[in-house]
Amino acid sequence: MTGLRYVYAVCHPFDAPLQAQLTGVAGDPPRLLSHHGLIAVVSHVPERDFAEEPLHRRLEDLDWLTETARAHQSVIDALTVVTTPLPLRMATVFRDDSGVRVMMEAREDDFRRTLERLAGRVEWGVKVYAEGEPQEAPAAAPKPASGRDYLRQRRSRMRTDEDMWQRAEEFATRLHASLSSYAEDSRLHAPQNPALSRHSGRNLLNAAYLVPRDSSEEFVELVDRTKDETKTDGSGMRVELTGPWAAYSFAGEQSAQESAGGQP
Repeated sequence: MTGLRYVYAVCHPFDAPLQAQLTGVAGDPPRLLSHHGLIAVVSHVPERDFAEEPLHRRLEDLDWLTETARAHQSVIDALTVVTTPLPLRMATVFRDDSGVRVMMEAREDDFRRTLERLAGRVEWGVKVYAEGEPQEAPAAAPKPASGRDYLRQRRSRMRTDEDMWQRAEEFATRLHASLSSYAEDSRLHAPQNPALSRHSGRNLLNAAYLVPRDSSEEFVELVDRTKDETKTDGSGMRVELTGPWAAYSFAGEQSAQESAGGQP
């Protein structure tokens, strides 16, 4: 089959088969390209969409971008079941197999070091949200009798809000410290914008944790206990857990590298 080479990830050789009927970007099944004892997971994609110029245009098409991201992630998820992949940036594309091998040889030492560090580990994501008001609203304040009363009530409400957000920040900080003690490494990401994430409440913690597979059950149980506690304590806090994922947040520069100008 002709076309450009789309690279999903680099990994060590593995024996377990990928799931049946797995398709990748543009509907092409992924295949394994071996080089110097490493494997690049690739598929063919059409030049009309993935050559440098049309790709720039396509990346502005939200529907196309969403479909491509889902297909890319489906391959990474399938790899995570059978091995420890080192995911590359979405839309990492090369002209042919030779271009992929040149990239692998140039970055071979970095790939090997990172794969060794990530072997047997997965990434879990934890987010903490705080609603704008506590679950039990305070009793309505009496109508102010004067401008001075109004200012006094306003200052009181501001202090109450400040106290609430401080407690929420302290909760998120304690949870991050507790989860970090179970993980081998952690990353704090920027809080999500609610207008973009479509989640209610203020995002106080947006973190990723690198956890050995054989310790993941304990990690998940700790998060689940915390989630249960926040549902009943009236604090207005919400904890969300996602994963297990390939270790995107801990892949160093590999997942953020440019694809050498598009198609070498």
